[in-house]
Amino acid sequence: MDHQLAVQFWQQFWYGLRSKALPLPQIDLQEQHAFCCAWPVSEFAVTSVALAAQAAAALVNNSARLRLNVRLASRWFQHSFYPVNRPLPSAWDTFSGDYATADGWIRLHTNAPHHRRAMERVLGKHANRDRLVKSVASWKKRELEQTIVDAGGCAAEMRTLSAWQQHPQGKSVAQEPLIAWTSQTEAASPTWPLPVARPLNGVRVLDLTRIVAGPVATRFLAGLGADVLRLDPPDWEEPALEEELMLGKRSARLDLKSTAGRQQFEQLLSQADVLVHGYRADALEKLGYDSARCQQLSPGLIDVSLNAWGWSGPWRNRRGFDSLVQMACGIAEAGQRWRGTATPHPLPVQALDHATGYLMAAAVLEGMRRRLAQGTGFTARLSLARTAHLLTAHPYPTGATPGGLGPAQPHDASDTLEFTPLGIGYRLRSPLWLPGTPLLWSRSGGPLGMASARWLTP
Repeated sequence: MDHQLAVQFWQQFWYGLRSKALPLPQIDLQEQHAFCCAWPVSEFAVTSVALAAQAAAALVNNSARLRLNVRLASRWFQHSFYPVNRPLPSAWDTFSGDYATADGWIRLHTNAPHHRRAMERVLGKHANRDRLVKSVASWKKRELEQTIVDAGGCAAEMRTLSAWQQHPQGKSVAQEPLIAWTSQTEAASPTWPLPVARPLNGVRVLDLTRIVAGPVATRFLAGLGADVLRLDPPDWEEPALEEELMLGKRSARLDLKSTAGRQQFEQLLSQADVLVHGYRADALEKLGYDSARCQQLSPGLIDVSLNAWGWSGPWRNRRGFDSLVQMACGIAEAGQRWRGTATPHPLPVQALDHATGYLMAAAVLEGMRRRLAQGTGFTARLSLARTAHLLTAHPYPTGATPGGLGPAQPHDASDTLEFTPLGIGYRLRSPLWLPGTPLLWSRSGGPLGMASARWLTP
């Protein structure tokens, strides 16, 4: 692991959260194994986890020394849950992946059924991937990207870093802050107890996030004791991520396009302390729930949101995911050149998702600290593309080659089996140690929609 890069990431993360520097917390020097990658992913992992942990410590004035394990932080960016006697579910749809076009590479993202249907409206239905390969090969990458996006689907051509830096969206994102803060209206003083051992005990977090980044954030908040209630549309499923990312949370179904669903949502929001959402920039606004309306329903709300491509520029409302951002912003192309392969070579993990998730958790905790100090609500905006901009601005020094994480160690996982509605498995040990403030989850991860849409706390 490159300690200097870790310090640089930490400084950028902390400046995004607060206005002055803080020394990098203690890192376990005996566990400095890092991903073998063109980009400093392990350094990114350990410092983003550190930011969330330090924000928790600042909220409850815990001055104990924070310690972090690089290898475990890296592995949490892969999987934290390992099923026993059953395989991990596939994370990808059959047709998701990289395809060669007539003039380069493109990535199609078809995990959601409606995104797959959008792709099929452009490229047709195919019996297998090999036939889709032939169909894609006749297109030029930029034309196909735009056509699929216009059809409501998700795609990204592979660009170089320099091409992205000259792209209107790349230029726009580079000008955005890592975390964009806005102070909201005055609010009554909260009644949070904020015990050091469970900082978020009694805090209500309404979770409108999906896939990885947002759920990573709310998983961390649940580990600090928050009552996290996730809301999903009636037909949304994430079978490959339920045990991994639903840890500590409850999940209910709610249709925000129905009158009854909107009434229930407004009631829940009026009683919430925190709202975390990952809709596209204009999605909640179109439903009538812009920042002003959310603050009106819940004065003093801590409102933290995520967007894929940034909050300004021509792509601000474009659908996007970690793998697409990696393709568009030069990460996959740089990996291809570094590895010397004929195909795109992205990061070994969805690091933009995970790092942004921990930044979002830190933003929630910092927003709570600010509300206690200033008596106002706060909004914070983050994006995968802005996180990618930070990563690509700090490459490894020329010639540096990390040695790799190496095989998993027997002590990496807890020695206690975790029982979930889907089976049993082992959970990785926490990558952080903050004496007096442990990460502990009150329930295992399970299928979506198993709970009722109500708060447990009074």
